[in-house]
Amino acid sequence: MAAGGGLDNDKVSERSLGRSLIFVAILTFYWFTLQPFPDLSAASLVDPWGANSNVINQFLSTAIIVVLVAFAWRHPLRHQIAQPRFLIAATFGWFTITSLMADDPGIALRRVVIGLMVVIGTSIFLLLPRDEKHFAKLLGGTLLALLGVAYFGVIFMPLRSIHQVTDVVEPMLAGDWRGFLGHKNITAPAMAFTVFVGMFVWNRWSRAIGAVMVVFALIFLFKTGGKTSLGMVPAVLALAWAFEHWRRLRLLIVLGGLSLLNIGSVGAAVWEPVSKFIGGLGIDATFTDRVAVWRLALDSLSHRPLTGFGMSSFWQTESLIYGGSDLNTWAITASNAHNGYLDAAMSGGIPGLILVVAWLVISPINDVAAAETTGNDKALTRLFLRFWIYGIFAASLESFFFVNSGPIWFTILIGVFGLRYQRRSHLVAQTVPMRAEPAYV
Repeated sequence: MAAGGGLDNDKVSERSLGRSLIFVAILTFYWFTLQPFPDLSAASLVDPWGANSNVINQFLSTAIIVVLVAFAWRHPLRHQIAQPRFLIAATFGWFTITSLMADDPGIALRRVVIGLMVVIGTSIFLLLPRDEKHFAKLLGGTLLALLGVAYFGVIFMPLRSIHQVTDVVEPMLAGDWRGFLGHKNITAPAMAFTVFVGMFVWNRWSRAIGAVMVVFALIFLFKTGGKTSLGMVPAVLALAWAFEHWRRLRLLIVLGGLSLLNIGSVGAAVWEPVSKFIGGLGIDATFTDRVAVWRLALDSLSHRPLTGFGMSSFWQTESLIYGGSDLNTWAITASNAHNGYLDAAMSGGIPGLILVVAWLVISPINDVAAAETTGNDKALTRLFLRFWIYGIFAASLESFFFVNSGPIWFTILIGVFGLRYQRRSHLVAQTVPMRAEPAYV
């Protein structure tokens, strides 16, 4: 009996270790990326890259989804994976249709497939930890290590970790920290997410480690020069608090806030009164010249309002940059619309935008309300809530949705699916390590 029990415990430990290693490997894959510390002085960066593809990235993405699906195949929560399934299926189904009409359908369809794999994979990824403390250790420990790597780069590899005047595309960013990622506008949100994780670690694992993460992530965030992300951290904390306490105003907080933010930003590109009003508040009415990009996007979308241009098939394409357009604006060289909702419309037209809003904005509001009735860990719900709120509001000034590489979209999805699991399932208390119980049942 004793020997048998020992063997059972050994098997449980091996399974737990395997799940932990898979969790850390996947999180590192998305956060650290396959091309850390990129050289931004390379002349090739000025060439259109919209049609580029990374074979290794595609192979690893496929391998990840295979491993995760194999793990989830017998999981008791397999029916909860990738929910709300109807909205997700409708969204990607519509993107498939619009991608068939893209200038290069093959590339657009490949991005739809990879995008769906990332979505399904992330929903399974959250089932790997045993419970909320295990989740805090894995998430906090990995991000703490990556935070250390970012500082290592700044100290010992400054040419590859800090924007330089020799950067081909944006030399005006010289001095802004970017760590191991390719741009300060990616690093800044990553540090904001690290702050939120540090606060969760403080509550569910270690106050010392949580405090270190918060302090050093905030310092790094400040050094990126990412004013939007720096301002969003206290704003998200305030919005999340209001969301938790003012339940009757939740729809107004989210939809009203997003409407005002998008009208005040993208609206400045087409309505002069809005532009003057924003300028009168002492705010840059061009939003660091994003207005030029928004005007180009809105003008182009007016020609394809129902279908858009296919999944991520408009920006950085040769037809846009070298197509002989009479548009005399730098915006034709932009990498995205600097607005996730506008880019959703560029990919799938107005119907695509409606589906994305229904899935990523409306559905999680209901998930939060239902999660409060399950008795699940409030700190965990709060972490997912902060991820989600940051993602949907920051997407009004940056394009984070459906960016299948890098940490931002992956982390937003963690928030979205985390809220869904908090709604539909109950956490299992891990008291006696005799069985490999799932985190939710």
